[in-house]
Amino acid sequence: MQTLSVRGRLPYSILMAALMSMAPAWGQTVPSVADLPAAAPTFASAFSPRYLLMSPGGRAITSEDFRGRLQLVAFGFTSCPDVCPTTLLEMTHVLTALGDRAHFVQPIFITVDPQRDTAQVLGAYTLAFDSRILGLTGSDDLVRRATDSFKVQFQKVQETGAHPDAYTMDHSTGMFLLGPDGVLLRKFGYGTPVADMVAPIQFWLNSTGK
Repeated sequence: MQTLSVRGRLPYSILMAALMSMAPAWGQTVPSVADLPAAAPTFASAFSPRYLLMSPGGRAITSEDFRGRLQLVAFGFTSCPDVCPTTLLEMTHVLTALGDRAHFVQPIFITVDPQRDTAQVLGAYTLAFDSRILGLTGSDDLVRRATDSFKVQFQKVQETGAHPDAYTMDHSTGMFLLGPDGVLLRKFGYGTPVADMVAPIQFWLNSTGK
């Protein structure tokens, strides 16, 4: 996964307007399953990321809660100026492109900034993009365990002498696709076209009879 600096900030209204203007390009025809390789891509060393975090409603959520469904997981933080809003908007377009099959996929956004991203803050943030996206937070230790499990890197970036709350986060970008058994199926790099994410998701849905 790429690790991008998210220190520069764009006005949120300008950013969202620019992203929405890209929607027609994201609405392109999705490749058919026939266009994919005969077998789904596999990893030399498959692994199953694990997490135990908290939902906006205060309920404990684990990676085991979504067995039988695919999980599309991204990491970020609500104060992120551009990378995270772009990622969540792309996630929304993936769900839209899947149509009725979207309910077989659980979209998840895990914060790397639990100090500021409380359950309530995170819930309001994800709701602004799509009510189906589940925001998860937790203690510093639980968030660190989740990022380690996904092999995601992040660090706080703060200027010397700055106010304790005046900081940003650098973190790995992109999205992870987990299978119905929780095994990592694929990593989508930041900026992957929506159609290129939807096609393999359709492939794996078909392969599991969804």
